Amino acid sequence: MNSAQLITRIGDNSAGLSYEAIADLNASYAPLDFEARIRRLYQDFAPEKVLVTSSFAATSAYFLHIISRMRPSQKIHFIDTQFHFKETLEYRDYLTRLYGLNVEDVKPDRHHHAYSVSERLWETDPDLCCTVNKVQPLEEVKENYDVWVSSLMSWQTEHRAGLQIFEERRGIIKFNPMIDVTKEERDAYIRDHNLPFHPLVSEGYSSIGCEHCTRKGEERAGRWQGKEKTECGLHL
Repeated sequence: MNSAQLITRIGDNSAGLSYEAIADLNASYAPLDFEARIRRLYQDFAPEKVLVTSSFAATSAYFLHIISRMRPSQKIHFIDTQFHFKETLEYRDYLTRLYGLNVEDVKPDRHHHAYSVSERLWETDPDLCCTVNKVQPLEEVKENYDVWVSSLMSWQTEHRAGLQIFEERRGIIKFNPMIDVTKEERDAYIRDHNLPFHPLVSEGYSSIGCEHCTRKGEERAGRWQGKEKTECGLHL
């Protein structure tokens, strides 16, 4: 019996894990490198209950290269806000072919999206825009899974610097296997495996989201310029 099965299922999250159980998982996964963590996740949790999302942004090939090698059949959910750069969609299609990915697009409610367009929410209320086009669509998907895998790294934002490997986030267990990977380690992996960058990286975009809210800049500096906002809300 694996570690997840040994846990008393009394938590409010879909996996039924208590806070004590999550703390135990953090302690047992902490000594592992990120690849070993991902490999073990598929032993400790039912593979069909593992949710993987990707933005197919700047260096998404890094995370997807690892996932595709460990579990080729893993479904990758892509939140298609309908506001992406055309280069992002092309990059998604390219990586899908390159790694043989099983990608499923997650789209916002048609009426909610139309409202965000008519009201230009990316200007008037960017938090609501993200909620309507990103957060709500994924909330419906999350109901079918027990653990959600992300590629967040602590050096990316102040908020991410405080994240743990396992956390409970709005009713699901969040798994951040790369949270302590340094920028140098990430770049070395990309270089060693000759991984392809998003085409806009060469034009000065380091962090790439929706077209309305992304500008050229180092790391997250190009996102929501002129606003206090630093996260879309998915990881809060």
